[in-house]
Amino acid sequence: MSRTVFCRKYQRDMEGLDKPPFPGPKGIELFDNISKQAWQEWVTHQTMLINEKKLNMMDLTARAYLTEQRDKFLSGATFDQAEGYIPPSV
Repeated sequence: MSRTVFCRKYQRDMEGLDKPPFPGPKGIELFDNISKQAWQEWVTHQTMLINEKKLNMMDLTARAYLTEQRDKFLSGATFDQAEGYIPPSV
C-alpha cells in the first residue's frame, strides 16, 4: 500500500515518495511533504532547466540555482521556465 502525504505543492493529500530523494534533513523534509507526482514533475523541469540554460552541475552556482528553483517549484511559488519552452496545451 502506498503512503499518503499532504503535498506542499498541490495542497492536498496525494501519494507520497517511496523513499527520500536524497540523504539528510532536506531529503527527509521532501519525503514528508512532497507527493510522488510533484517530485516527478520537478525532475522533468530540472532536466529542462539544465539543458536549456546549459548548466554545469560541477559549478556550485548552478547547483545553488537549481536548489532555489526546486524550493520555489515545490512550494507553489513562481519559478523560472526554460526560455523558448511552450507547454503543451491540454
